[in-house]
Amino acid sequence: MRALSVREPGHVELIEVAPPSQPDGWVRVKISHVGICGTDYHIFEGSHPFLAYPRIIGHELSGRVAEAGSGFAKGDAVVINPYLNCGHCPACTSGTPNCCETLKVLGVHADGGMCDEIVVPAGNLYPARGLDLADAAMVEFLAIGAHAVRRTALTPGVRALVIGGGPIGLGTAVFARIAGADVTLLDAAPDKIASAKAMGFEAFGLSDIEAETFRTRRASGFDAVLDATGSLRSMSAALSYVRNGGSLTLVGVTSGDLVWPDAEVHRREVTIRASRNATEADFVHVMTSMLEGRVPTKALATHATDLDHVARDLPLWSKDRTGVIKAIVSI
Repeated sequence: MRALSVREPGHVELIEVAPPSQPDGWVRVKISHVGICGTDYHIFEGSHPFLAYPRIIGHELSGRVAEAGSGFAKGDAVVINPYLNCGHCPACTSGTPNCCETLKVLGVHADGGMCDEIVVPAGNLYPARGLDLADAAMVEFLAIGAHAVRRTALTPGVRALVIGGGPIGLGTAVFARIAGADVTLLDAAPDKIASAKAMGFEAFGLSDIEAETFRTRRASGFDAVLDATGSLRSMSAALSYVRNGGSLTLVGVTSGDLVWPDAEVHRREVTIRASRNATEADFVHVMTSMLEGRVPTKALATHATDLDHVARDLPLWSKDRTGVIKAIVSI
């Protein structure tokens, strides 16, 4: 079967590999569509800290069941949860499998789904009835934002600031809006600000921070700040936007150390939390919201290619991602 492999940083190619074996309790899925994630770009660029090459990439996946079994019929449309958890560590048994002590992610710690077919545990498949399978390939990245919003416990009327207008930030903003929050978005890139505004968000660039409108919105701080940048500088500075008694949720991740002034955190009694990946509840929430027409899928899916041409297109998008929110690969 065909598979897209990053042999080493800067070298991606379409190769032929043997179909994967199928352990008991796993289901064979014919991949339909794959979303290209920032992680995939980092793997191609050689900047991912937890990766062994070569690697078949791809973890934003939709498809159809290839063989009946484990409660699924042949041809069932499914979304794949790419987080492989152990099921028995304290995190798993307490309802947070996204924080599994030995978590492996398809396309990162194990070969992924940028290929003709894949096998995954039955528990990692969610029915995608009624969803366009190209849209279904966006469920995973949107679930990350939905999970962050759920962790933050946003409620109607809460003043929320989302920092970062990439795919994860936009997904976070979308689900903050679905939760009823009054959402403001902040980013440094003009194309990301433009994309956010096109989706109906009040969005500002860094040069606009001192603008009157932003000053008014900021006032004495936001009730909730969600940082989706993965930038050490941004994540450290995000505290300054939180009101007294408010919260900061770290959606993006960095390999560096974050430092905050303890006296200021205590003075304002700020809640600081991390948000990692997503759970089944978040996947279901995203799919339900899509079916209800509450997710701007057409605006999010800005680019498209197919498996025969992605080895050509991925390096181009990696070099210049201006205007790229989500590229979808048809298999």
